Parts: sequence; structure tokens; C-alpha cells
Amino acid sequence: MDSESTGNTREIDLQVRNLAHPSRSELQLDAVLSALADPVRRQIVNHLADMPGEQACSAFQLPVTKSTSTHHFRVLREAGVIEQHYRGTAILNSLRAADLEAQFPGLLQAVLQAGINEAPSSAGNAARRPDGAD
Repeated sequence: MDSESTGNTREIDLQVRNLAHPSRSELQLDAVLSALADPVRRQIVNHLADMPGEQACSAFQLPVTKSTSTHHFRVLREAGVIEQHYRGTAILNSLRAADLEAQFPGLLQAVLQAGINEAPSSAGNAARRPDGAD
């Protein structure tokens, strides 16, 4: 009896399942900027920048459904902003800061700084009109 018919096939598949990532030289500015244009994805990037090491998807408190958060992680991975890999059944995420800095110097730092600058005021000003009239 071979391993495919023993019932352990699912376990073996999870151990060797690889997720596609662009190499450093394949990173494209348009894809990275598009991925970073969404506030939920920037929240993921900010969280990864603040927390050293790898983070499981479940470590993120996102204001979206699980299927939508999966989509956001996939967009970031396919753009090359984050790296993902399986550990058991969990997907671990890490920020590709060195690759982004090598390809687009200063971009990640600018995005992170912009997030710091806009975070306190963005929620409070969301319902206000730009001219100050309510």
C-alpha cells in the first residue's frame, strides 16, 4: 500500500505545499503600490512591521470577514510585500522589508510613516466635511 492510499495524503500535501512569491528582482512598483493602496492591507503591513518574526493570520484583528482577509493576504503575497508559508495547518506571514527596500528604497518607510501620521485623525475626521461644515 503506498502513501497516497493510506489516508495520510492530506497531511503530506500540507507539509510540502508552497505558496508562490515573486523574487526580489520580479517585484513591480505598480503591483506593490496597488497592494498598499487598501487600508486593510496597510493595517496588515503595519502590524507585521511592528511585530518581529512571523505572525499567523489569526494574530490579526481585521475589520473584515475571514474570506476577505484571506484575499488581502494573497494580494500582499502576490505583490511581494509579504512572504507566507505553511507551518502545519497555519499560514505564517512576514514582511519582506529587505526586498522592498532593495528594489524601492524608502517606499516602505514612507508608507509606514504615512500610516502613523494619518491613524489618529482618520477615524475622527471620516464623517466630517473637508470645509469643516457639518
